[in-house]
Amino acid sequence: MGHSHNHSHNHVNLRGRNLVISILLNIVITLAQVVGGLISGSLSLLSDALHNFSDVLSLVISYIANKYSGKAASLQKTFGYKRAEIVAAFVNAATLIVVAIFLIKEAIIRFQDPHEIKSGLVIWLSLIAILGNGFSVLLLKKDSETNMNMKSVYLHLLTDMMASVAVLIGGLLMKYYQIYWVDSVLTLIIALYLIVMGYDLLKDSFKVLMLFTPNSIEIEKIVADIQKLKGIKNVHHVHIWQLNEEEIHLEAHIDFTEDIPLSKFDTILHEIEDLVHENYDINHVNIQPEFGKCDIKDVIVQD
Repeated sequence: MGHSHNHSHNHVNLRGRNLVISILLNIVITLAQVVGGLISGSLSLLSDALHNFSDVLSLVISYIANKYSGKAASLQKTFGYKRAEIVAAFVNAATLIVVAIFLIKEAIIRFQDPHEIKSGLVIWLSLIAILGNGFSVLLLKKDSETNMNMKSVYLHLLTDMMASVAVLIGGLLMKYYQIYWVDSVLTLIIALYLIVMGYDLLKDSFKVLMLFTPNSIEIEKIVADIQKLKGIKNVHHVHIWQLNEEEIHLEAHIDFTEDIPLSKFDTILHEIEDLVHENYDINHVNIQPEFGKCDIKDVIVQD
């Protein structure tokens, strides 16, 4: 167990280091793009800077959540801060959508009145942003596959890298073909893409925060499997929820066919734990044993 704890702690520290590197990179990129956007008059460059600033905020939020998630539980916080990263993912996904709505508004205003833009500066700054965000994306990619918090910042950075590619294309079109309205069109495309990406993550993190049953789990099937075990008459009052990426909890009342001793209940409990862990990846089980109790026997009961 000690080795497992140390490995987890080291992994959290590695995530933290990668987040710090990404924060510093994005601060530099944001400042450069703001100055460059104001000088060149490019809305798409300023919109990219705004998105980069939202990246900085999301990275800071994720860094704090990453640190807090490792804090120990206490009498007042019995789950510790295990949900900190889910909260961070929800906040970051929401900011993606808010930024996108702002960009849509600005793009429509600018489209009605296109401005001449100093495209040379736009091209160079977008190249710097592509390199900086690309490096950050590579740093966070592995953790984004297993951690919702890291996925939220990964999406921020990935979409920003793609936005910078769009800005680069726009800069080239403006430089060689004087098509200045493309600046607004690219801003609009970037914003719509942010909404699509942000919505899925917002929905997933919302489900976890609301204690919804994970999509991969069918409660009726779990109940049927448990009721096949010897000595179990009925499974009811079931709750299944996801605490964070690593923990899925099952809580249920179980009617037994006879008034069994505690030692026999422990044996059956181990059978239930093994069953739900192997078949459904549920790793925390809380069972209330009952015999002849007059209560509602429905699978789902409103508490």
